[in-house]
Amino acid sequence: MSLVPLTLVVFAAFIHATWNLLAKRAAAAGAAFVFASNLFSSIVYLPWMIWILIYDDLTWNGPVIICIVLSTIIHLAYSLCLQRGYQVADLSVVYPVARGTGPMLSSIGAFILLRETPTTQGILGLFAVVAGIGLITTQGDLSAFRKPRGLDGVRWGTATGSLIASYTVVDGYGVKVLGIHPVVLDWLSNLLRFFLLVPVVMRDWPGAKKRMQGHWWLALGVGALAPLSYILVLSAIEMGAPLSLVAPAREMSMMVGALFGMLILGERVTAWRVAGCAVLIAGVVLLGSARA
Repeated sequence: MSLVPLTLVVFAAFIHATWNLLAKRAAAAGAAFVFASNLFSSIVYLPWMIWILIYDDLTWNGPVIICIVLSTIIHLAYSLCLQRGYQVADLSVVYPVARGTGPMLSSIGAFILLRETPTTQGILGLFAVVAGIGLITTQGDLSAFRKPRGLDGVRWGTATGSLIASYTVVDGYGVKVLGIHPVVLDWLSNLLRFFLLVPVVMRDWPGAKKRMQGHWWLALGVGALAPLSYILVLSAIEMGAPLSLVAPAREMSMMVGALFGMLILGERVTAWRVAGCAVLIAGVVLLGSARA
């Protein structure tokens, strides 16, 4: 992966960690917060979308439309699956399993569907990134898997990771093979998700407004930053960066998130998290120097 695409992915990781920090502060708002952030995303990025429609040549055909719809469905299913996983199992189980299986499966999908050639450095970097994520999130404590219903977390985490891999490959295919502009793909997918959430939120609109009290500015921040982080990733793929290397490299946002937790939220610094950050950094370096 060349320097420019790698820089985009690293910058995207910092933005990703930042909007997740904002979203964490509004976690109690639930689906209403997701609904609001999707609305703000559609508004904030509308001028960019209009500019592209005016000045860029966009090809609309069956495969492009199918890709956009499929991306929307998978992204929405991912959100619902992750939410359900957190309802029935510990965060320390679902999250590392999802984040660990996602990059692995998306890379395998890139090797098979996009015919990207794996390299030794790329494979080593991939495993190092996954291992680093595991150390950061579990902090070396695997006892959660032995708790009652511990396998529920594994099942939901694996399902979530599979959806992460699915939308990464679908979106990568759309940008790299079908030539869909990253902003177009993300904006249309986000707009469709907004409309799909309308009936869910409108079932209890007064309750949704109550849950959003004090969280509207946070929703605006997430709405502005979340698409940008993903657009940067799709842009790196559009520039020719191998999806099999971009997918795990973007997971370095976990390292940034851990640092935010330590420095901003005052979470305890442990040897496991320090080791995880070191392993993850090594993996990103390997991915950056690899040539697929």
